Amino acid sequence: MARAVRSAERLVALLREPEAAEAVPAADWTGILTVARAELLIGTLAHRLDGLRLPAPVARILHDARAEAEETRRVALWEANRVRHALRSLDVPVILLKGTAFVAAGLAAGQGRSIGDCDILLAQGRMADAEALLLDGGWEWVKPDPYDDLYYRRWMHELPPLIHRDRDRMLDVHHTILPPTARPSPDAAALIAGAEPLAGGLSVLAHPDMIVHAAAHLFADGDLTGGLRNLWDVHALIVERGTEGLERQAALHGLSGAVGRALRLAHAIYATPVPPSYRRMTATDRLYRRRILARDGWGRGRRPMTRAGFYLRSHLIRMPPPLLARHLWIKWRKGKAPPASG
Repeated sequence: MARAVRSAERLVALLREPEAAEAVPAADWTGILTVARAELLIGTLAHRLDGLRLPAPVARILHDARAEAEETRRVALWEANRVRHALRSLDVPVILLKGTAFVAAGLAAGQGRSIGDCDILLAQGRMADAEALLLDGGWEWVKPDPYDDLYYRRWMHELPPLIHRDRDRMLDVHHTILPPTARPSPDAAALIAGAEPLAGGLSVLAHPDMIVHAAAHLFADGDLTGGLRNLWDVHALIVERGTEGLERQAALHGLSGAVGRALRLAHAIYATPVPPSYRRMTATDRLYRRRILARDGWGRGRRPMTRAGFYLRSHLIRMPPPLLARHLWIKWRKGKAPPASG
């Protein structure tokens, strides 16, 4: 058990102080690299340790991870270009979110970062036009089920997921950053109005809004699986450009609590330079820290009861309990139903 905990904590220690990697015992590297892969931090770790004296097998793995991250960056930027091209007739900026935004803006948070879907933000009033243009441009629905389609359109903050039929790349088109049923109600119009333009008709959120979104994504999506990676986003954004304007924007979007917790956890785990008022952990923060570090030396999730509690919590903050119960019941019934004949 001690070794399992050490793998996650050693990964964190190396991200904080890369030079310490040269003194890591060879036997510890398997656990560190496995947890880094599980947390989608292998590319980030590889970037941080570049140029250091490491065991040859470790150096090879990290070299490959850097090459993979560079290819991921190239593909993400090309996909953003293709999305912008498909939506050019909207005559509005396409606002990139998350990892694609970081690499497009040349931010430190994008160095070595894993990037899956392409996430964009558009005004809700342009969603129907955008949907039609994307379908014409080769994107297709990932979830053709009528209930899933209705669920996204009625209760979620984005269109149902899309995938390009030729490039096999996922696209999430958001009209805000949290589901409308969630208790916080971010000001989507303010996010869009404050976005910073990049070349080629693309934009990214303003810096404090990026941190607000990273905090919202950390706590609202899933059960904190991948929390170390999402918290690293917060850390890297703050280290590079500070926290000016962050409290104001967090309050504007109703996310002061999430942002405060993200800053306290980032300081506790990554030694992020946050204002003094965010350096004291609460008892609840310590529970979050326990969950975020819940990986064993094989990269598997540990502490199943803690993870189950956070999984339930993630659903409860997305929608009121009666609506959640109805949704889970329908999904359970659909899973139990026999396949249609014909």
